[in-house]
Amino acid sequence: MAIGILEVNLVNGKGFRGKDILGGIDPYVLIQYKGQEQKSSVAKSESPVWNEKFKFQAEYPGSGGDYKIILKVMDKDTFSADDFIGQATIYIKDLLAFGVENGKSEIWPQKYSVVGANLKYNGEIKVGVSFTLEGH
Repeated sequence: MAIGILEVNLVNGKGFRGKDILGGIDPYVLIQYKGQEQKSSVAKSESPVWNEKFKFQAEYPGSGGDYKIILKVMDKDTFSADDFIGQATIYIKDLLAFGVENGKSEIWPQKYSVVGANLKYNGEIKVGVSFTLEGH
């Protein structure tokens, strides 16, 4: 089993539809990978620019075969629970396998559809992912 660092580069998003009565939206992203979770800053726009990086520990091959990053886009609310806008999933098994073999691998930033609870398109998010084997 190899261990390394999985880095998620959260670039931006656009087209998010909020549920606020006033029509505004304050999106942030919960980034999840195998029981680890990190949170982006809260933006004040339907087309936010984050340019934030998040690091997770990754093992390959590891326990369980769920090699995916889940990005949950949420709308920050002041007086009530935050609203779920939608989520995107990035499957990274091949990225990890290639990284273990070569020391490093990368998926350049690209757009992923954000799908709401109703399974409808709810905007898009641009994300890049890299994996670096420990010791490289």
